Amino acid sequence: MRGRQAGGVLTRLYTGAGGVDIVGRSRRWFTIAAAVIVIALAAIAIRGFSLGIDFEGGTRMTMPAGQVAEEAAEEVFTDATGVVPEQVQIIGSGEGRVLEITSTRLSEAEIGDAREALFEEFSPVDATGAPSPDTIGDSTVSESWGSSITERMLIAAVVFLVLVFGYITLRFERDMAIAAIAGLLVDGVVILGCYSLTGLQVSPATVIGLLTVLSFSLYDTVVVFDKVEENTAGFAGSTRRSYPELVNLAVNQSIMRSINTTVSTLLPVAALLLIAVWALGVSTLADLAVIQFIGIIEGTFSSIFLAAPILVALKSRQRKYREHATRVAAARAGEDPDAAESAAAAEAAPAAGAPRAGIDPAPGAGESGPLTWRPGGR
Repeated sequence: MRGRQAGGVLTRLYTGAGGVDIVGRSRRWFTIAAAVIVIALAAIAIRGFSLGIDFEGGTRMTMPAGQVAEEAAEEVFTDATGVVPEQVQIIGSGEGRVLEITSTRLSEAEIGDAREALFEEFSPVDATGAPSPDTIGDSTVSESWGSSITERMLIAAVVFLVLVFGYITLRFERDMAIAAIAGLLVDGVVILGCYSLTGLQVSPATVIGLLTVLSFSLYDTVVVFDKVEENTAGFAGSTRRSYPELVNLAVNQSIMRSINTTVSTLLPVAALLLIAVWALGVSTLADLAVIQFIGIIEGTFSSIFLAAPILVALKSRQRKYREHATRVAAARAGEDPDAAESAAAAEAAPAAGAPRAGIDPAPGAGESGPLTWRPGGR
C-alpha cells in the first residue's frame, strides 16, 4: 500500500498534478530555515572565516609534495624564516600532489631563505625528474590589495541584489521580488555558515562561485514564479481554488524541472570537485567547485520551499486575497460566495449605527440643531 502511495506521489510530481502540499506546510519550512540561519549566524559570529591571502595579505609558497611530510616542511620553513606558517597542507593525489605553505607577508630575503632551505632539504624535481629550485613557487599579496578585494566583493554583492530586485519587480511584481531576495539572503547566509563551520578557505574564486550559485537560485525561483503568474492570472474571478492553492500547484508543476536541472548541474560540478581535489590538486578549481556544490543544493531548496511560501505569506496579509479565500471556502461549503464575503467585510467594519469617535454625534445630540461642519452649528 505504501509503495503504491509513494508511486502515486512521484507520478503526480512528474506529471505536475500536485502531489505535495508545500505551501500548506510553510510553517515547517520557515522553522527549518530559521534554525539553520541561527546556526549559520552563530558560526559566523563565533568562528569567523578562514580568509585566503587575497583578502588578508600574505605569502604562499608551493612545491611538488613528493614524499615530503607537512610537519617536516613546516619545521624547515620556520627555521629558515623565523616565521611560523599559518597553514601547511598537501593537496591533490599521485603525481599531482602539491605542498602549500601559507604565512604572513614575507620580505624578498625571507622568501629567498625559505626557497633555499626547502630545496636543500627536499630537492623537489621538475617534469624531467631532475632536482630544480624553479619548482618552488611563491606569491605575495599586500594587505591593501586584500582590503580592496574585500570592498569590491561587497559592492558586487549589493549591486547584484539591487539588479535582481529591479528585474523581478519589472518582470513580475514587488511581492515576488521581496520573496526572491529573501530566498537569496537565506542562500547566502547558509552557504557562508557552511564555510565558517567547516573552516574552508574563502578566496576570490569562492566569491565568484557564490555569485554564480545565487544566480542559479534566482533562475530556479523565476521559473517557479513564472508558473505562479500563469496559474494566478484572473484568479479573483473564480472560486475554484484559492491563491495559496494555485501557488502550491505552480510549485508542484515546476518541482520536477527544478530537480532535473539541479541533478544535471550537480553532476559536472561533482566531477570538477573530484578531479580538482583528488586528481589534479588545483586549489582554485576546488574553491570554485565546493561552493557551487553547496550552493546549488541550497538554492534548489530555497526556490521550492521558501520563495513561494514567502510570497503567499505576503499576499495573505492583503485584503483582496483574504476575501477571495473566504469566497472559495463559502463556495465549497455550498454557500453564496458574495454573501460570505459581505459578512466577512461587515465583521471587519464598525457595527451599523454605532457612533464613530470624533465623527458621529452622541445619541440625542442631533436634536438640538442641524448638523454642520462649522463650529457652533453655523
